Amino acid sequence: MNLSEAFYTPGEIVYVIYRNPHTQNVANIQEAAVVNDPDNPGQLAVFLYETYYPLTDELAIYRSEEEAETAYNYYFGAIDE
Repeated sequence: MNLSEAFYTPGEIVYVIYRNPHTQNVANIQEAAVVNDPDNPGQLAVFLYETYYPLTDELAIYRSEEEAETAYNYYFGAIDE
């Protein structure tokens, strides 16, 4: 079990700072679901854009949209800028 898996349960809604894979300087906050990973039984994944991403410490996952916005503003600047 990954360290981050201990903090989440399947069905939980989380917020992820997601970088556009085609334009690396573009990032946004997306709502995602924590689910059981269909490719790795017994592990959790984040379901985002019809894709399962293994739940790891490398993902910027937040429990609330407000937390995600605070982190986004810290790393990328205010959304209004």
